Amino acid sequence: MKLNQLLSYIFFLLAFTAGSSCQKLDRPGMHDFKNDPDNPGGILKFYTAFDKTEVDSIKANFGTAVNATYVDGVLGKAYKGASNAYINYPSANDFANATSFTIAFWMKQTPHDNGAEFIFALPTTANEDLRSEVFFLVENKGQSTPELMTGKFFLQDQWFVFGGDQRLKNILNDQWHHLAFTYDEATSKLGTFVDGVALTGLPPGLTDVKKGGAPRGKLSFDKVSGFIIGGPASLALNKPYDSWQTNYTGSLDQFRIYNKVLSAAEIAALYNNKQ
Repeated sequence: MKLNQLLSYIFFLLAFTAGSSCQKLDRPGMHDFKNDPDNPGGILKFYTAFDKTEVDSIKANFGTAVNATYVDGVLGKAYKGASNAYINYPSANDFANATSFTIAFWMKQTPHDNGAEFIFALPTTANEDLRSEVFFLVENKGQSTPELMTGKFFLQDQWFVFGGDQRLKNILNDQWHHLAFTYDEATSKLGTFVDGVALTGLPPGLTDVKKGGAPRGKLSFDKVSGFIIGGPASLALNKPYDSWQTNYTGSLDQFRIYNKVLSAAEIAALYNNKQ
């Protein structure tokens, strides 16, 4: 009887050891994602810190980086663009379902010689002209200086042009600056923030979002396909585009997209905490 018990015990030890050995087989390493307080079901729908990688850390969305390099950022490392550089993501996760939004990022740039540089674009197959639902671009030296930047925000066939007397101040001075854009479906208003502070006193052409002449209300992104950082939307669709559309040559850091309107205090916190 004791012999049988001893044999059973030995057999158990051998089986346990074999099972443990199997569990130690080599497996592909997981990416070292940067922690962020949100989760896939939260309000932060897309976030990349560009910390030597292009990966979005909300849903481990692996973008394809083309000629991208990384430099010192406002926090850790940052993406450095070039005339032939951009990042192509399969999507901006489920941001396409958003009806309001906040888009926030840090940028560092000087006035450039080439055409309009696209910082980001949300591509769509529904718009044959610009192939975008949303984008933001920076105009060249002919319209921008270190003290006054001409920027253009595009939202569903409507242009919001920060030009002339409405140019954005002290952005292209080779220093890091935080920009945030919000859209509130309840008011159909676009909000613009620079370095944590809301721009006030803007004309209706820079705040009122319309559809058919009426307040737009809830957004509805149709036929969204991919997401581009550092270039125009056509790069995601393998479509030709006009020569005035060029890739962003400056630096970007802490790119965030939310499916809600952040409060002024929340946007100020992003700026103050270099997020």
